[in-house]
Amino acid sequence: MANTVKIKSFDVGMEVKNKGVEFEIKIDDTHVGDLIVSKTGLNWCKGRTKPTNGRKINWKKLIELIEES
Repeated sequence: MANTVKIKSFDVGMEVKNKGVEFEIKIDDTHVGDLIVSKTGLNWCKGRTKPTNGRKINWKKLIELIEES
């Protein structure tokens, strides 16, 4: 099983800006979604979901989820 993560856009300087950085996620050459990393948190866009309809989580909540597991 080969996983592939590609940066789709890199419209940032040294600091992640509002638009963020978009990663294309593939498993076995099948597109599973895009992950957008922004200064406010993460946005998971499953399949061909548009960013406005993606699943968002802010940094505070993400850290809480990671630390409780």
